[in-house]
Amino acid sequence: MKLSILTIDKPLFEGEAISVSVPGIYGRLQALEHHIPLITALKKGSIRVETQKGLEEFEVENGVLEIKPDEINILVS
Repeated sequence: MKLSILTIDKPLFEGEAISVSVPGIYGRLQALEHHIPLITALKKGSIRVETQKGLEEFEVENGVLEIKPDEINILVS
């Protein structure tokens, strides 16, 4: 699935991912390919991205997650 993790200054990640796990305000949320559409707020914590090359982690203060049928966009600070 196509994943973008963006800050106001620069992209942190743009590319294909197998899964992404985020710190949702109501608990950790994991999204895989074909996840139902969703928009939710994020709290301070780590975003974990699984790719073909391995696992990447990004520490964030807060943000917004948008899941569409063919892509996931995450705006963070």
